[in-house]
Amino acid sequence: MNKARNDIQAVQVDAVKPVEVAPGVIRRRLPGPGRADGWLYDLVPGIEWPESDLHEGLARSYYVLFGEITDEHRELGPGSYLVLAPGDPFRPRTTTGARLIGTSTPA
Repeated sequence: MNKARNDIQAVQVDAVKPVEVAPGVIRRRLPGPGRADGWLYDLVPGIEWPESDLHEGLARSYYVLFGEITDEHRELGPGSYLVLAPGDPFRPRTTTGARLIGTSTPA
């Protein structure tokens, strides 16, 4: 991670340490502004998020970089952007594999 003037941060996402948070779900934590968190998720083909992902105090947004994900209500492909209010459930699954980038911000 490189810090420049004004605390601007730049990072090569594939150089960030990957952590397997569930079988087939890899997370990389990214810098975020202020109290926001950034992250990148790689989902292997054929996985479903282990449980419904609920965050009562956080607003979250996801952008699908590649692959396709589905949940109970939506099919999202490359270029799709999803915004979840605090407490909105999200349990993605994928047959193709997918890469998502997103943020979470305290409500």
